[in-house]
Amino acid sequence: MSSCLTLNPLTPPLQTHQRFTVLKPRPPSHIICSPSRLTHLRPIRSVHENSDPLPVAQVKPRWVNVLHTAASLYPVYVTAGGILACLKPSAYAWFVKRGPTSYSLSLGLIMLAMGVTLELRDLIGLFRQRPLSILFGFIAQYGIMPALGLIISKILGLPPSLSVGLILLVCCPGGTASNVVTLIARGDVPLSIVMTVCTTLGAVFLTPALTKILAGTYVPVDAVKLSISTLQVVVVPVLLGSCIQNIFPAAVKIVIPFAPLLAVLTSSLLACSVFSENVVRLRSSIISAPSASDPSFSLQSIFSGELGLVIFSVLLLHFFGFFVGYFSAAISGFKEPQRRAISIEVGMQNSSLGVVLATSHFASPLVALPPAMSAVLMNIMGSSLGFIWRHVDPSDPKIET
Repeated sequence: MSSCLTLNPLTPPLQTHQRFTVLKPRPPSHIICSPSRLTHLRPIRSVHENSDPLPVAQVKPRWVNVLHTAASLYPVYVTAGGILACLKPSAYAWFVKRGPTSYSLSLGLIMLAMGVTLELRDLIGLFRQRPLSILFGFIAQYGIMPALGLIISKILGLPPSLSVGLILLVCCPGGTASNVVTLIARGDVPLSIVMTVCTTLGAVFLTPALTKILAGTYVPVDAVKLSISTLQVVVVPVLLGSCIQNIFPAAVKIVIPFAPLLAVLTSSLLACSVFSENVVRLRSSIISAPSASDPSFSLQSIFSGELGLVIFSVLLLHFFGFFVGYFSAAISGFKEPQRRAISIEVGMQNSSLGVVLATSHFASPLVALPPAMSAVLMNIMGSSLGFIWRHVDPSDPKIET
């Protein structure tokens, strides 16, 4: 390697002195190269060889972040709506009077909002990359929860209508709220989204079949009609939304920031409306009870009846759903982010679908009570679990062991 600085012993002292006074300190000689060699060097594009330049992070507009934050407050909306349903059930009368048509249309709107945010090519690619984790989550969803629902209804001795409602709830696919909770919990969000889509598509066959097998001993269950309803209000809107996303990408790009918030608000309205309908029925039964005029009649007397059974059964169901889902994933060797995603996906059901199927295909209004109550309690429990996990680093080696 040639050097840019060469000393000649025959150079006069004055000239040498001038050269050293003019020159500034330079880096080591192995870096000082000839200009002819510098022209042959390739430009550095990134840290890795033959890789593209690093992408520039795009900053989202403030209003998009506001919409995203508002959509993540789903548990707040459904809790406030549930309180309003208890205090003033008539606030939802305009929506209840138009049921079950209003229920079916609202669920179709929720699924359509979910569909426009999906790109089937990305989902298929993810399924090819991690088929085992997705298949495990699918089996856990339709294996763990139906078993828990049947066991809890048997142990608590629920009346037939409440047993059917609980079983119908556990046979439903994973809910879209699980994706938001997984994000809060620092879990595997792509896995959660794919599991939700796969279990939703599988609900056309598995929800009616499992409901007929498990609840057919209580009341007659028409699996064909359940399957058609599930296809109409769940699968068709999701596929339609995905097609719209592919055909009109520019228009969908404008709508996508509003889709999650629209879905959670509609879901809250649906769940709280059905809950308010059952609150009216429970109030009338309490007022007509002989012990209602007794001074000892209190909240304990209320919660010891059907409402108390529903609350207790739903709490047990989702608690053990989160618990069994997590530890089954841990035993199977999945890492912490995948464990959290599977746990949340298993423990959180599409209660809106349970409400629609219950009001459309069963005569007793009590069948819809467990799914409606689940919409409130499930989101409170899931969000609480997500906030706890958010403060626990999923990469901590102590968790993996």
